Amino acid sequence: MRGDHMTFPLITIRRGLAVTFVAAVTWGFAVVSAPAVDAAPQTVGPFASIDGWWGGEGRLRFKDGKTEQVKCRATYFVEEEGNVLKQTIRCASGGGKIELKSVVRHADGKLSGDWKEEMYNIAGSLDGQVTPRGFRVSVKGTEGSTLSANMDIIVKDKRQMVEIQFFSETLVGLTLLLNKG
Repeated sequence: MRGDHMTFPLITIRRGLAVTFVAAVTWGFAVVSAPAVDAAPQTVGPFASIDGWWGGEGRLRFKDGKTEQVKCRATYFVEEEGNVLKQTIRCASGGGKIELKSVVRHADGKLSGDWKEEMYNIAGSLDGQVTPRGFRVSVKGTEGSTLSANMDIIVKDKRQMVEIQFFSETLVGLTLLLNKG
């Protein structure tokens, strides 16, 4: 157990951090439309503008009133005209590190996907919808995990703001700001 979070098992905190980071970075993307080419209308999926490297930091809040600074790096690979997002995410805080991979799909304004955290071997699913300002998403752990969270993602130009609310015994929320590198 960690000294400043003595009432909570460290593995619970680290698993909570893994879900937090998965949710935060997995769903931080922009809704964009490509300009028409040769006067023909063209449809581009919501992931089209986020291809590449993103990095940033934020603050994780615990139910005991404590907070931790979090730093994240994400690499996004966009496929299928911006409708499929594959990503690798690495985050660190005073409570530990995580490394996760995920695939997110878009169809008709709906989002779905799966994620796996490599260091702690936990996995889950994601679903949500595209909103006028970004995305609203639910994240759930699978394989016996009770971790879950709701989040709102706002994207403007080369910045993402992620606000997460946890349904957890130890975590309250996470606010994360990412910039495109």
